[in-house]
Amino acid sequence: MDFALLHPDPDDADWLRPVPPSAALAQWLHPIEREIQERRRHSLELAESFEPFMDISAQDPPTTHAITVLEGSTRINAAIDAATAECHTEVLTVQPGGGRSEDILSKGLERGKAVVDRGVSIRTLYQHTVRHHQGTFAYAERLAEGVTIRTLEELVERLLIFDRTVAFIPAQDDRTVALELRHPGLVSYLISVFEQLWQTATPLLEDIRYEPTPVGISGVQRSIAHLLVEGHVDDSIARRLGMNVRTCRAHIAKLSATLGSTSRAQLGFLIARSGILDQDS
Repeated sequence: MDFALLHPDPDDADWLRPVPPSAALAQWLHPIEREIQERRRHSLELAESFEPFMDISAQDPPTTHAITVLEGSTRINAAIDAATAECHTEVLTVQPGGGRSEDILSKGLERGKAVVDRGVSIRTLYQHTVRHHQGTFAYAERLAEGVTIRTLEELVERLLIFDRTVAFIPAQDDRTVALELRHPGLVSYLISVFEQLWQTATPLLEDIRYEPTPVGISGVQRSIAHLLVEGHVDDSIARRLGMNVRTCRAHIAKLSATLGSTSRAQLGFLIARSGILDQDS
């Protein structure tokens, strides 16, 4: 009964009559064949609909993504290594923060030497704090030919530009996500930012010319005072000036002692009254 091989006898309800197996099989196959035909028709319609797009894809060259999100240090470093290997003329880099660890400098030296040996020039911007880091000076001396280093007190976030065609910037504070930029307009804008910073920066081997400050207050402490008045916390000040938080707090303590402050709130008032920031107005 389940396979339709029997059906009730129309003349006697107590009996079942056999159905020829070929007829029962046809009854089962008919809806399946109809579904197969319907699906085949649908697949042909899909192929016809996609055909114009397939032709376009086959004729046009592969497109380059204007912005690519790179997640994880492995993928970020691989993309930077690829751009380094393809670079032929110039590398522009902005490296905020203080002196680098020996491990980072060693990797940077290996990568930088490979670039310089191909005749590629490198211009790098650091913060003034690297001037007190012997490892950075040793790195600069090893790459003296083809590499130019300048420093500033404050810098924008990390930036790498290769051959003025591709740039890399961080997308998160912890630098676990980066953006690879290939849009000509974006890259051109970042080059302009770099060039403006470069013009105001001081060559690494030249002395920094600080504006005169009141006796007992250094140029770095004056910069910290400026950021304190703007409302920045210790972590933010340290990051912007390329020093660790402990060094930053030591400078704040010296600034407080010089101005006679006993609290952070009083320090802001005394900074304003001292006139040490009048040169910024």
